[in-house]
Amino acid sequence: MKRNKTQIFTQEQLNNYSRDELVETVMMLQNDLVASEEKLAILQERMFGRKTEVVTEYPEAQLSMVFNDAEAYKEVKPDVKEPTEEEVITYARRKRVGKRDEDLKDLPTEVIEHNLTEEELNAAFKGERYTRLPDEIYRKLRFTPAQYVVEEHHIATYKCQKTNEFVRADRPADVIRNSIATPSLVASIMNGKYTQGLPLYRMEQELERSDIHISRQNMAHWIIKCSEMYLSIVYDKMHKIMCEQKVLQADETPCLVSKDGRDAGTKSYMWVYRTSERAQIPPIILYDYEKTRSAQRPKDFLKDFNGTLMCDGFDAYPALERQKEDFQIANCYAHARRPFANAIKALKMSGHERGATANKALSLIQKIYRAEEKLNDLSPEERLERRRVEVAPHVEAYFAWVKMTIPQIAPQSAIGRGLAYSLSREKYLKRFLENGEIPIDNSASERSIRPFTIGRKNWIMIDTIYGADASAVVYSLVETAKANNLNIYSYLEYLLTEIPKHDWEHDDSYIEDLLPWSDKLPVSCKR
Repeated sequence: MKRNKTQIFTQEQLNNYSRDELVETVMMLQNDLVASEEKLAILQERMFGRKTEVVTEYPEAQLSMVFNDAEAYKEVKPDVKEPTEEEVITYARRKRVGKRDEDLKDLPTEVIEHNLTEEELNAAFKGERYTRLPDEIYRKLRFTPAQYVVEEHHIATYKCQKTNEFVRADRPADVIRNSIATPSLVASIMNGKYTQGLPLYRMEQELERSDIHISRQNMAHWIIKCSEMYLSIVYDKMHKIMCEQKVLQADETPCLVSKDGRDAGTKSYMWVYRTSERAQIPPIILYDYEKTRSAQRPKDFLKDFNGTLMCDGFDAYPALERQKEDFQIANCYAHARRPFANAIKALKMSGHERGATANKALSLIQKIYRAEEKLNDLSPEERLERRRVEVAPHVEAYFAWVKMTIPQIAPQSAIGRGLAYSLSREKYLKRFLENGEIPIDNSASERSIRPFTIGRKNWIMIDTIYGADASAVVYSLVETAKANNLNIYSYLEYLLTEIPKHDWEHDDSYIEDLLPWSDKLPVSCKR
C-alpha cells in the first residue's frame, strides 16, 4: 500500500480498510515515528552533545542507565585494578628534567650578562681577593613583534668612456615585477590566511595598526599571481607523483564562490586527495576546486591514476569505477560505524532493544579496528598476509550479523539505514583486505580537509574562481609541508625566492630539490 508522506487518514477511509491494510498502516506509522524520534534526538545530540563516537571496552555496560553505572561495571568486570597514587594525584608527577632546555635549544639565543663592577666587588669583599664561580643561568623567552623593512635596491650602472657601452649589475629576480611584494611579505600573507585561518581583511587591519597600507585586494592579487606563476609548478609535480601511486584517499566539502557565474548561494566544492596513510612515500595532500560535485572532476584529476581510491559513500565514486579502467574504490569503516554511534547517542544508552542492536554493530566494527591496529608498524606486504588471518574473520562475522539482523529492523530508523549502508557497500568495505596499503577508513582525508573547513568559517566565501583555484594550490603546499614537518612560512618564502630565479618553462628539473621532502631544502625550512 502506497501513501504520501503527509497523507491524513479520514475515519471513512479507515473503516474501509481490511485488517491487513490497517496492520500495515499502523506498522508504517510506527516506523515513521521511530525514525522521526531518532532524527530529532540525533539533531539535539549534534547541537548540544559531545562530538565523539568512542565505544566503551565493555559493550554491556554501555547499555546501562546513567544512575546504574556502578552495578553495570561490577557485573561486566569485577576485578578492576586499583589505581596508583601517581595515577590519581597528577600534580605529584615529577616534571621531566631538561624539557625546557630541549624546547628552546633550536631558537636563537642572546646572552645577557649581569656582572658587578669592580667598585661593587671591592665594597662587597672589603678589598679581599675573590674568585668568580660558574654563573647562575636561567632562560626567558622574548617576543619581538613583526618588523617591516623597506628594501631600497640600488642597481649600479657603468659606462665605458671610450665605447659608451653600458653595463649594469645583476638585478635580483622579482617575485612580482614592479610590485613592492617580496617573498617574505607574500609568504607571511599566505601563512596567515592558509595556516592560521585569518581572513585578508583582518590582516589588512593589523597592517594598518603598523601604519602600513596594503589593501586586501592587493593581497588577494599577490596570492593568485604567485600561486599561478610559482607554486602551481610544485603542485603539478606533486600531482604527477601522486598519480603514480597505487592507493589514494579522497574527500570533499562544500564552499561558496560569490562570482562564478551562477546564482548567489550556489554550492561549489573543494576536493582533497592524498597519498595513503599506509604508503611508504612521504605524504602528499592536494586540494582541487570544482563548481559542482559531479563525477567528472575526480575523473579529470585522476585520469593518470590506476589503483584504489579510499573514499566515502558518495555515488560519484562508484560511477567513476564503472567508467574508468584499472580503477576501483574502497569504502570507509568510520562512515559505516557513524549511524550506529548516532543511534546510541539518540537512545541515551537506555538499554532499549534498538540500543542493543546498535551497540552490537559498534562492538563488531571495533573488533575489526583492534585487529587492524596491531598491524600498524608492518610493511604493506606483511600487513596484507596478517589481515587475511587476523582481520578478515572479524569482517566476515560483521557482515554475517548484518545480513541476519537487517530484516528485523525498521529500514527508516538510523540503525536500519546503517545496516543498509554496510550491506550495499560490502565489496567496497572488504577491499582493504586486498592490499596492505589501503587503510581501514578515510580519517586521514577528513583530517586533511579540516583546515579548509575551519578557515571557511572565518572567511565565509571565496570571491572568484581564480581565488578558489589559488586557494587550492596554496592549501596543498601548506598541508603537504605540514605533513612533512616543515616550517610553513619559511618553506613558502624559500619557494617564492628560488622559483623566480629559474627558467621553469624550459627546464623544471630543479623542482625535485624544492619538494617538501627534499633533503636539499635549507635547515630554516625544517622544524
